[in-house]
Amino acid sequence: MKTVLVIGASRGIGKAVCNAAASAGLRVRAMSRSGSVPRRRDDLVEGFSGDALDLNDVSRALEGVDTVVQALGVDTSLNMVLRPVTLFSEATGIMLPAMTEVGVGRLIAVTGFGAGDCASAINPLQKLPFRALLGRAYDDKSKQEQFIEASTLDWLLVRPGVLTNGRATGKYRVLEEPRSWRNGIISRADVAHYIAQQCSVSPLGRRKPVLIRCPI
Repeated sequence: MKTVLVIGASRGIGKAVCNAAASAGLRVRAMSRSGSVPRRRDDLVEGFSGDALDLNDVSRALEGVDTVVQALGVDTSLNMVLRPVTLFSEATGIMLPAMTEVGVGRLIAVTGFGAGDCASAINPLQKLPFRALLGRAYDDKSKQEQFIEASTLDWLLVRPGVLTNGRATGKYRVLEEPRSWRNGIISRADVAHYIAQQCSVSPLGRRKPVLIRCPI
């Protein structure tokens, strides 16, 4: 049975991925500072207490893993708006060499619409508020993507649009081609559904899809 390591598993997309991957029959190692796991009737989700910025924790978490899902997040606050954000790039800078060291070659990383080269697809009317509120975080997500793209791993960058807490519908759009990239709304549960499916896809193909359900 394949084992998936989810980094950032205590909430948001990471928590949803743990449930979706386990429901798809995959074994999950759920890494977070608390080591908490979603409540399930099976034993497919293993809690792992660790810090994504601690090399020793990351290296231990990678033991026996087939695929890594990096689903880190930062709290929405004034600090995110006013101060530099470095979590995404710092954690990635620690994780990539650790993966190479132990021979784990598959990475699915959740970034977002507006990171990296899809920043050019942001609607001009949305660009100013996007930069004002999320600019620092997305600058760091862009750096995160650069690190991953420069690696030798088999990777997938998942770029969801505006996230909601709605249910999984399975009726979302996977925008693979740059000319099709646009912002939209999608539930965390639908993003998790897509990621869980990709955990069993080989190769991941070094792709950068944007995920939305309803365009905005």
